[in-house]
Amino acid sequence: MEKKNILVIEDDRRISDNLVKGLSKKGFETDVAFDGHAGLRKSISLPFDLIILDINLPLMNGFDVCYAIRGHKPALPILMLTAMGEVDDKVEGLDNGADDYIVKPFDFRELFARINALLRRTSQAPIQVIKEVLRVADLEIHLDKKIAVRSGKMIDLTAREFALLEYLARNQGRVLSKMDIAENVWDLNFDSSTNIIEVYINYLRKKIDKDFEPKLIHTKSGLGYVLREE
Repeated sequence: MEKKNILVIEDDRRISDNLVKGLSKKGFETDVAFDGHAGLRKSISLPFDLIILDINLPLMNGFDVCYAIRGHKPALPILMLTAMGEVDDKVEGLDNGADDYIVKPFDFRELFARINALLRRTSQAPIQVIKEVLRVADLEIHLDKKIAVRSGKMIDLTAREFALLEYLARNQGRVLSKMDIAENVWDLNFDSSTNIIEVYINYLRKKIDKDFEPKLIHTKSGLGYVLREE
């Protein structure tokens, strides 16, 4: 089997050395960049299968690096490795294009599990894009154009908000747990200590429901969330 190439963008030499040693033992080819500019340059110019990206980097922070990589290689998996565990930091990383995150200090077993999950996902055959519109009441979700319209008004959504709305709409009428949403929208192992799901549900409510009737996003206490007309 061909070895997978991973780029580690991390300015802490001790952490980067440990990552390289651990990844090499697992059979990965690795390269390292110690600042944001070098990491972005290597990410764009060289063929990597996955990026491990720190947030606090010299010259260019990880959020900006992630966003820039996405403009050139939208399908390249990016795993953010950070000491910043606040929900706002996680949300910003995901909104800038990260596929997953792991907070320092971390267990190598969890890191490898997340890496393998991302690589499995990207190794699957690409799905043909089909022009399709999902409808719930007066809400239209145009899957090919990645836009949402309610009562004829265009709704401005981030990529992650659109992915969440699409998942809710594909399962309209079904109550979805936080675990369902985390695994299907973010590919994350669910962490009960984070409220990132609530944060994004609130983002959607403000955009999809606040100025419209009927309300479409409903909370089922102790169970999860459901998109439907009531």
